[in-house]
Amino acid sequence: MSTPRWGEPNPLVRSTPCAPADAARDDQPGGVLVADVRVLIVDDQAPFRRAMAAVVEETEGFVVIADAASGEESLETAAALRPDLVLMDVNLPGIDGLEATRRLRAGDQPPVVLLLSTYDDTDGELFVAESGAAGYVTKSAFGPDRLSAAWLSAR
Repeated sequence: MSTPRWGEPNPLVRSTPCAPADAARDDQPGGVLVADVRVLIVDDQAPFRRAMAAVVEETEGFVVIADAASGEESLETAAALRPDLVLMDVNLPGIDGLEATRRLRAGDQPPVVLLLSTYDDTDGELFVAESGAAGYVTKSAFGPDRLSAAWLSAR
């Protein structure tokens, strides 16, 4: 058998189409269909967006659908993609995370918004009360367990 040329299908490799990120899964007890939680990440620092995306992808049942670098971009992206969960940095250029959260929460079928920042938990409680977010997690404490717990408490 000859080696396939570049761009030609390889008959030795079976490919199966990937399920879309929001496809229902039948892997829960009792055969309950569960859709992945669709996450929008908002932070003006690319390294932290990548770090948050790694945490989301590591957390079973969550999938990143997009990211944004500003409050304005988060509003446009959320309107277009309708995420289930928005991970929102507090300090953003232009519209800050608190104002962006207020605007997101004021819409029809608003997403759950979880605020993240370097401020301590006391400040975070004030941010939640001021913006209507579901919760607050310090960036240093953000991980799969905190993500899952925040989602479950917000629902």
